[in-house]
Amino acid sequence: MPIMRCSLFVDWVLVSMLAAATVSTFDSTLDEAWINWKSLHGKQYKMAEEAYRRALWEDNVRYIERHNMEYAMGKHTFTVGLNQFGDLTTEEFNQRFNGFKEKEIDHTVCELFAAANHVKLPQRVDWSTKGFVTKVKNQGQTCGSCWAFSATGSLEGQLFKRTGKLISLSEQNLVDCDRKSCGCCGGHVDTALEYVKQNGICSEFSYPYTAKNGKCHFNRSDIVTRCACVKCIQQNSEHQLAAAVAQVGPISVAIDANHTSFHLYKSGIYYEPNCSSTRLNHAMLVVGYQYDQQGNYWIVKNSHGTGWGMKGYMKMAKDRGNHCGIARLALYPEMESSKCQR
Repeated sequence: MPIMRCSLFVDWVLVSMLAAATVSTFDSTLDEAWINWKSLHGKQYKMAEEAYRRALWEDNVRYIERHNMEYAMGKHTFTVGLNQFGDLTTEEFNQRFNGFKEKEIDHTVCELFAAANHVKLPQRVDWSTKGFVTKVKNQGQTCGSCWAFSATGSLEGQLFKRTGKLISLSEQNLVDCDRKSCGCCGGHVDTALEYVKQNGICSEFSYPYTAKNGKCHFNRSDIVTRCACVKCIQQNSEHQLAAAVAQVGPISVAIDANHTSFHLYKSGIYYEPNCSSTRLNHAMLVVGYQYDQQGNYWIVKNSHGTGWGMKGYMKMAKDRGNHCGIARLALYPEMESSKCQR
């Protein structure tokens, strides 16, 4: 027993020394900013964790300062800033929030979208200003359910297009009941829409979001809508994606979000030189496209609440080589059976 007590004492001393050494390296000029940031986002830590999170937060502060200085010099087309994820590493952010499970789309359940012939596409589209898009939602701090939010976003747009009613649909319904996905551990937009085709989906009101895996308690009497089939956009074609956005409405997409610049994105046209067009890990919703003096961009709705990005939205570089793979796995639900092949 004395040996064990001695070992535990030595471990405690080493941890205390490490924490003290870490604290001594903090930038004291950031003390007030750190306190205010914690208060703003309701952050509370155990004593052993606080020093670690403060160190990560300061690393992110320095990254933001450096990036935004380069932005002012014209080296970037977007800014970054502190948000609720400011105390996380990019690896932690990816593990917790980027829950899209990449796989090839199953074309036995997904039909190819064909753009209408001889139709000139408008230069600007934004369905969020036309009633097609619900308010920005938040998938929470512990649930990688972006795939479900992307799926409901495209369903909500098509339901509004068909009925004129904007109804917030239940992501939790998909998290709990889509057996081909893995709930908060990640999933697939196409299988989520296929689930809705087969079973229907409830409203968020009747099946509220909990941000955790739960037992499926789907009730058929609460079904708000189904879809007739799932339509896929030609892979890696930004022109076809633009045609679908213009002619159909909001479209579910997946991107490579595996970058510090994404998790701290604040404003402007997002262009990350290290983005992959094939390794996709986050599902979002394209609600339109635009252009300005900095270039063409997609208008994209995220599911991290209004504290991320431009009140929950981002501008993604458009017509720059399928940036971050945004046109690789794009799809949407078709509500009218007459427009389905089978």
